[in-house]
Amino acid sequence: MDEPSVLDYLKSKLMPWRRVKISIPLSPERAPKPVETAAIDLLAEETIEKAAGEPGQPANEASEPESVNEPPVEKDTSTAGLYPQPVSSTLVFEKVGPSSWPVRTTGAVVVALFAQLALEPDSRNAPLGAALYVVAAILLIWAIFSKEWALAPLAEDPLEPVSVDINWKLMLPAIPLIIVSFLAFGGNEFNEVNLILWAVTIVYVFAVLWQPVKRSQALSRKNRLFAWLKKPEFNIRITPWVILFLLAIALVIFFRFYRLDQVPGEMFSDHAEKLLDVSDVLNGKLSIFFPRNTGREAIQMYLTAAISILFNTGLSFISLKIGTVLCGLLTLPYVYLLGKEIGGKWVGFLAFLMTGIGYWPNLIARIGLRFPLYPLFAAPALYYLIRGLRRQTRNDFILSGLFLGLGLHGYTPSRIVPFIFVILIGLYLLHRQAHGKRSKVLIAFFVLALISVVIFIPLGRYAQENPEMFNYRTITRLGSTETPLPGSIVDIFISNTWKAWIMPFWDDGNTWVHSVVDRPSLDVVAAALYFLGSIQVLIRYLRKRHWIDLFLLVSVPLFMLPSILSLAFPSENPSLNRTGGAYIPVFILAAIGLEGFLSSFRRLSNKRSSAVIAGVLGVVLIGWSAANNDYLVQTKFDNQFMNGAWNTSQIGVVIRGFADSTGKLDSAYVIPFPYWVDTRLVGINAGYPTKDYALDRDKLPTTLDNPLAKLFIFKPEDKDTETVLKKLYPNGNEVLHTSIYDGKDFMVFSVPPSASGLGQAP
Repeated sequence: MDEPSVLDYLKSKLMPWRRVKISIPLSPERAPKPVETAAIDLLAEETIEKAAGEPGQPANEASEPESVNEPPVEKDTSTAGLYPQPVSSTLVFEKVGPSSWPVRTTGAVVVALFAQLALEPDSRNAPLGAALYVVAAILLIWAIFSKEWALAPLAEDPLEPVSVDINWKLMLPAIPLIIVSFLAFGGNEFNEVNLILWAVTIVYVFAVLWQPVKRSQALSRKNRLFAWLKKPEFNIRITPWVILFLLAIALVIFFRFYRLDQVPGEMFSDHAEKLLDVSDVLNGKLSIFFPRNTGREAIQMYLTAAISILFNTGLSFISLKIGTVLCGLLTLPYVYLLGKEIGGKWVGFLAFLMTGIGYWPNLIARIGLRFPLYPLFAAPALYYLIRGLRRQTRNDFILSGLFLGLGLHGYTPSRIVPFIFVILIGLYLLHRQAHGKRSKVLIAFFVLALISVVIFIPLGRYAQENPEMFNYRTITRLGSTETPLPGSIVDIFISNTWKAWIMPFWDDGNTWVHSVVDRPSLDVVAAALYFLGSIQVLIRYLRKRHWIDLFLLVSVPLFMLPSILSLAFPSENPSLNRTGGAYIPVFILAAIGLEGFLSSFRRLSNKRSSAVIAGVLGVVLIGWSAANNDYLVQTKFDNQFMNGAWNTSQIGVVIRGFADSTGKLDSAYVIPFPYWVDTRLVGINAGYPTKDYALDRDKLPTTLDNPLAKLFIFKPEDKDTETVLKKLYPNGNEVLHTSIYDGKDFMVFSVPPSASGLGQAP
């Protein structure tokens, strides 16, 4: 029979991906009306809609008429992302009845939240959490297929291919410039000559490759500038959107700077290494790569030196922390822009806010080490790459190459980004959206690579001269240079990949100095929304096969590779610092999940009430997330860290007080003991940053020749030192300095000037 059966009808509804639509014929009374009658009905329906609100309008249109006294609102058409703009929600829905409620959508979010609660360390139940997440996924899929949670439409990429009108003849002089600049950076030192050569090379390559704006646009901008100069005026327009964004910025700044001087409250050995490098910079040693402690890239050292001068904070822990917190904050505008490019302004805004208050990005920025430099440069590099592919503009590829090259001077995990970009470009070329553009995109990607190479020149020269030092940290993690691999490479890689992939939901590792150990890297709300956002994007990819969705999903494990590839030391995986670049797509996916959930409430018949409901739910979820993240950083991590770190600041205060009263900074000593304080940190905290206060026990007799008052600090368990000091200085005074943290007490043995040399060497 040619007539479809009931089973065929059910199949068409349950399996929409087959794209076979079967409709039940209309009854005579529901048959299409004549054109005249239909027109009258449509006119009546539009009149009712205008009076009632907005049924039938797209979700991104205003429902209330504009005031006649107000100027018309201009639509933002300059950068229409993948979703329609401007948007209060990026999704467009059909209206439903007044009693409608997104039950399946609400159920998916509620169940996902309970699923993540079941995975929290205090009440961990992995089988229950996994089962609830499966239920949440089923509810979400049900909501999507029932059009309750609608998938946002994806805008097609521009049809115009990337312009490749490069003047290759003008590029020829760049070759000797690159070679000369490369050779000038020998000896691991920045100087006036090589910096000038490098700057000339960068400017020349940019000038040749950069595409100027069209003449008409340039003239228009020039005319507007001259008009403004003749009659300068500033028009500040305060809109609800501006107020909302200002509140979000204030909240983020509060989260990043609140108690920065106290959390974390102590330095550890890595900080001593960094501050010694910064001291070298301030003393005129301008290295390209700092080989101390297995080697470090240069950006943090020069940034901290500038901070110490600008804020008059000197060689101190706070100088390190101010610099890295600023790096974390500077990442956020590109998180917003990337989210906006992918999902519209609301996705960008929510990604900005959730990243800004998130425990993961906040913590790695507060530690005072190079960790935030990975996402700092990965975010703009990824943004300009995606925008360049979408809009087919060569200048975006140039800017992407600029940030890619700068990132290589920042933090070692950034070295994975060039390989990630090769994979992402390969994925793009495999999709239908690349049809007719592949060869020109490859040329544009060559431009990106060329720019990054030019920026990398100084460090490339060092790598050529000192390959072992440059690659030491990478090689020792990838292979058996430092220790034999603990098993099969394949098994370790698979295990590491799984642990990193579940890190947002389960366990962020056991490194207590930069994470709350053995807990998820996301808070409850962000983890649940990340899961739902990932499912949403996956379903949309299966339907539309658009490269941008695959980019988002694949980039998460790719940015985690610096941690995953710790094959020789699998216990170091996962780690918040080496996976830092992954938080960019993670929070964008979470923002997509939250935006999709809140947008579902625009299906309610009364727009004002639906907007209020969505707003209240958004505030509740963000508030819950903020409270959770604040507790994790300010309480949980603070207590954990201070219980693990040695109180070198307290010892430094004691020495400083001694020097300001009866003694001198040079007549104080700390007796080393296994697994105790880093004596270099004592000097930094005492205000003598280049002084190492260590004095081995067997060298104590050498202090007898010092006629000044002396101070000796040692661990209470070090009874041998106590015995030697009492024999050397029988008139010395011994005091136990207590700490509020268990096991952090220390002994102070003071010797007045008159008692010097009264004892005998043992």
